[in-house]
Amino acid sequence: MREKNIKKNRSQRRVPEPFRMPLFKSLDLYEITVEEVQRYMASGRISSLDYVTYCLERIRLVNPYLEAVIETNPDALAIAKSLDDERHAGGVRSPLHGIPVLVKDNIATHDKMQTTAGSWALLGSKVPKDAHIISRLRDAGAVVIGHTNMSEWAAVRSSDYSPGYSPRGGQCRNAFDLSKSPCMPVSLCEKGAWLTSAIPSWVKFWLGRSSFRKYRQPQVPISIGTETDTSIIGPADVNGVVGIKPTVGLTSRAGVIPISRNMDSVGVFGRTVADAVHALEIIAGKDEEDPMTPDRVNGVTAYSESLVSRSALKGARFGLPWSRCWDSVAPQRKDVALRIFRAIENAGAEIIGTDFPCAEDRIAGDGNWDWKRGEPHESEFMVVKTDAYSDINAYLSQLSESPVRLVEDVIAFNIRNGGTEGAQPGDVPAFHSGQDDLHEVVKSRGAEDQTYLKALHYTRHKCRVEGIDAALKFNDSSAGTVEVDALLLCDRKGAGQQLAAQAGYPIITIPIGLDTNGFPVSLSFHQRAWQEGKLIKWASAVEDLVHEVQGWRPTPEYRNFHSKNVPVVSLP
Repeated sequence: MREKNIKKNRSQRRVPEPFRMPLFKSLDLYEITVEEVQRYMASGRISSLDYVTYCLERIRLVNPYLEAVIETNPDALAIAKSLDDERHAGGVRSPLHGIPVLVKDNIATHDKMQTTAGSWALLGSKVPKDAHIISRLRDAGAVVIGHTNMSEWAAVRSSDYSPGYSPRGGQCRNAFDLSKSPCMPVSLCEKGAWLTSAIPSWVKFWLGRSSFRKYRQPQVPISIGTETDTSIIGPADVNGVVGIKPTVGLTSRAGVIPISRNMDSVGVFGRTVADAVHALEIIAGKDEEDPMTPDRVNGVTAYSESLVSRSALKGARFGLPWSRCWDSVAPQRKDVALRIFRAIENAGAEIIGTDFPCAEDRIAGDGNWDWKRGEPHESEFMVVKTDAYSDINAYLSQLSESPVRLVEDVIAFNIRNGGTEGAQPGDVPAFHSGQDDLHEVVKSRGAEDQTYLKALHYTRHKCRVEGIDAALKFNDSSAGTVEVDALLLCDRKGAGQQLAAQAGYPIITIPIGLDTNGFPVSLSFHQRAWQEGKLIKWASAVEDLVHEVQGWRPTPEYRNFHSKNVPVVSLP
C-alpha cells in the first residue's frame, strides 16, 4: 500500500515553466524516490550516469534563482560511470549505489571541491581527508555531486542575519516563495548553529521543495546536513521535506566544521522517510575519531526494518505537548495538523495532551526559539560559544594551505574584507549585527569553567529529565502512570527542536500539507536518545497515512521567482 500511495499527485502542474524538467528517456523523474531510481537502474532503463546528468542539469536550471548549491563536483559524471561499470559486473554496494547526494558546505570532501562553511576565508584551504560520513557514503556507492549553500559559519557568526546567506554562496531562498526565508522565521534563526545550510541547497533541488527545508524542486533525492539547534528539522519543516536529526553521537562529526561537540549532529534530508532512512543507515556508526559515537551504535542501524504502513498506528499512543508548544501554533497551521490528527485517531491511535515541565524555564512565553535564554549558568549559548572556540580552532589546525588557524583569524579576515564578509554592522545587508557572535565566541576562550559546566548540566537536565523524558512518561491524577510512544509537535517556532538540541535527542519531521499562505506544514516526532527506530516506525506510518488521505508532499511553486532581496523576509 505504501508504494501505491507514494505514486499519487507527483506532477509539475504548479511549477512555472522556467523550472520544469522534461521527461528523461520517456520517464518522469520529477520527485522520484531512491527505490524507484534503483529499480530503473536495475532494469537498465537508466544508468547512474543518466541520473546524475539529469540532477546536474536541474541544478544548472534552478540554482541561479535559488542559490542553493555552492559548488558541483567536476568528477561526478566519471564517478557515476565507474559505478555503472560495477553494476554491470554484478556489484551493487548498497541502496545508494549510483545515487547523487548533496552535502552541506561544512562537511569536508577531499576532492576537487572546496569546504568553506560559506566563507571566503577558507577558500583554497585543503582538508586532510574526507569527513567520516563522506567516506561511508562513497564506500556505499553514493555520488557526492556538490556542496550546498548555508548560513555562513552555520549561523554562529551573527546574532542578526539573513538566514541561508553566505558570502561565497549568496542568498539561498525558499522555493515556495523566493522572497522568503528558507528556514524558520528570521527572528528565530538568529542563532541556530549549523542552521539553514545543507538544506537550502539540496532541498531545493532534490526535492523540488525547500531546504534545510526551505527551498524546493526535485533534483537530488538525498542531502546531508548538520544541526546544532534547528538546522535540519527547521529547514525540512519550512520546505516540505523529511528531515532526520539523529541522537548526538549516532553519526560521526569527524571532518565536519563544528560548533558544539555536545550538540552537533549530522543528519539527512529526503523526499520520503524511506529515502532518508537509506542514507541514515549508511552514515550511522562508530568512528574512533569521534568519542561521542558509542560502541552500542554497531548493529543497531538496520533502520529500514522499522519502516511500516499506516496499519501500525492501531493501538499507538502519542503525546501532544501543550504549554508554549501546541498553544503557540498559528491557527492556519493548527488547521492542517488537526486534519491529520483526526486521520491518526481514525486509524486507531490515540493522541493525548502532555507537557514539558521545563517549558516555563526553557521556552519563551510566545513559544519562539531563543538559545540565549536564561542567565549565563543556565544558557544554551554559553555552552555553544565555549565549545565553538575550542572545536572550530581544532578543525582549522588540521587544514593545509590556509592562513586561517584560529577564530581570531576569521574575524581579522572579515575586517579586511568587510565589503563581502560584513565584519561591521551595516557593511552588508545580510549581516545587520556584523560578526558580534564570533566576538562572543572569542571572548569565551573555550574556558570550561564553573559557569560553562553549570550551564551544560542545567540545560541537559532540564531538557532531558524535566523535558522530553517527563513528557513521554508522566503521572495522571485519574489514569496513573501514562507513557506515550512518541511526542508530536507542529514546531515552526522551534521550541521543541531547541529542547531536543540541548538534550542531544533525535527528531524526525515529515510534511503534512500547506497552510493558507501556501507554505509547508510539518509534523515532528520526538523520543529519547537512541530511539531512532521508534521514530522511524511512527513517522513512516503517519507518512503513509498522509499519502493516503491527501496525496504526495507539497512541492514548490516558485512564487516571486525573480526576487533577489537581501535580507530575505520571514515566513508568516
